[in-house]
Amino acid sequence: MADVRENRDLNRFEIWVDDALAGFTEHRGLGPVVSFVHTEIAPEYGGQGLATQLIRSALDTERERGSKILPVCPFVKAFVEKHPEYLDLVPENRRATFGLPA
Repeated sequence: MADVRENRDLNRFEIWVDDALAGFTEHRGLGPVVSFVHTEIAPEYGGQGLATQLIRSALDTERERGSKILPVCPFVKAFVEKHPEYLDLVPENRRATFGLPA
């Protein structure tokens, strides 16, 4: 069972499988706009859908906080493209920067 946890000391959300760190997504900024800059899943955990679970949980957390996000990380950008219900998290005036629809 995978568990997503926020690690504020390292500015990232982490996904754990049992007692092992399987991956993380790093962010910059707290508050109104949070930039997601890098996502990494350990090779031994690849192909299990953990990155999708991680990003979904991180973005849901930011939505609950009322934050907007900048999908600098290519995986986060791809996630938003595949899940248009998260497009509203990207400020409308910044979407073109990431090749996202207005």
